[in-house]
Amino acid sequence: MTPLHIPILRHTLPNGLRVIFSPDNAVPVVTVYIVYGVGARAEEPGRTGFAHLFEHMMFQGSENAPKGAHFKLVESNGGSLNGSTHPDYTDYFELLPSNKLALGLWLEADRMRALAINPANLDNQREAVKQERRLSFDNQPYATAIVDRWPQLAFRNWQSSHSLIGSFEDLEAATVADVSRFFKTHYAPNNAVLVVSGDIQVPQARELVETYFGDIPSQPPAVAPDLTEPPRTEPCSETYRDPLAKVPALVIGYPGPARRSADYNALVMLDLLLTGGDSSRFHQNLVKGNKSVIQYSANLGWPFAGPTDYKDPGLYAMYLLYNPAFTGAQIVAQVEEQIASVWKHGVDAGELDRNRTRLLAGRIQGLQSSHARASLLGRYELLDGNPDYVNTECGAFLAVTAAQIRDAAQRYCDPRRRTMLDILPADPEEGK
Repeated sequence: MTPLHIPILRHTLPNGLRVIFSPDNAVPVVTVYIVYGVGARAEEPGRTGFAHLFEHMMFQGSENAPKGAHFKLVESNGGSLNGSTHPDYTDYFELLPSNKLALGLWLEADRMRALAINPANLDNQREAVKQERRLSFDNQPYATAIVDRWPQLAFRNWQSSHSLIGSFEDLEAATVADVSRFFKTHYAPNNAVLVVSGDIQVPQARELVETYFGDIPSQPPAVAPDLTEPPRTEPCSETYRDPLAKVPALVIGYPGPARRSADYNALVMLDLLLTGGDSSRFHQNLVKGNKSVIQYSANLGWPFAGPTDYKDPGLYAMYLLYNPAFTGAQIVAQVEEQIASVWKHGVDAGELDRNRTRLLAGRIQGLQSSHARASLLGRYELLDGNPDYVNTECGAFLAVTAAQIRDAAQRYCDPRRRTMLDILPADPEEGK
């Protein structure tokens, strides 16, 4: 394999802000990406939904960029922007013409330094989050079961088991003082990674970063949440009645390995064998062969993460929309038959080579984008302390042997540690 060579230059400001520059002058665009080390798993009981609420609050204006200015300035200069909340981090980006780099950095620095936190903005975004929950989760089939019930079933530690989007009750109880404290604690430069990727000259970009971010004070480090998960020693299953569902769906999960371990690498490759594209075992044997499964998705960290941002404790989990002529128990048996065939009969060399090619091609294609490069670099620095994984992790995945995949399948996809949520259609009057 030809090694990947994404250029990486690291720099840390005196206030603790970690900065990564990754120049690529092929296209005149630049991505400003900032990731904060706070997600839903850092929340406290009675304060669920704060990480997601804060993602909204970050677009409500700052000291020198009034409400609405962030969107207006970026979009009027031909750019795009967004933010997203995850279990272990929250991130934001601006994609801009490269001659507007200063604009993106100034906007991110201004809201890191002096976000507009006031009763009007809090009330407005509290309602926005509640409305988003109604539209995107509560009024969508399968969503409430996956977002709310699945974590409660799959995890015992509250930090991992509570809803990522939070409860209406906790949002209503939030005060300006609560939100200000959350901001000061978690949105500090020493809890963030800034990536500047694309058409840049590093000395000039570094000067801009130091100018805009250098005087933002650091804060005492946030106390890391205890994510320890007790061992799962017996299977767990539940049926959820969804009045919005038209066909049944099944979620299956198994406790996953430590991030960056040999087993982590092996499970990435196992998942590719099972679910990666039309040649995968699930597609060939369950969709086309048995005609029992209609569609599926799976990943380390599903449904809130994938291998790039999976952080243990986590799950290898899968979601299967299935033919109503079958039962959930039959689908579980068919899925575990496919997994068992890996450790009973091994992996064909040709099959493994096809999936290695698929993985490498997908990574190379994804890295064509300055935004994709920036987000990977930021996450790898935040979660691993090593952004160079963007260049080396593919090699680790491709080096996984058939024997390692077989062993990981047997060790991790153990029916004795399985969690299953069967989501069945229900009459709207029947309730859940």
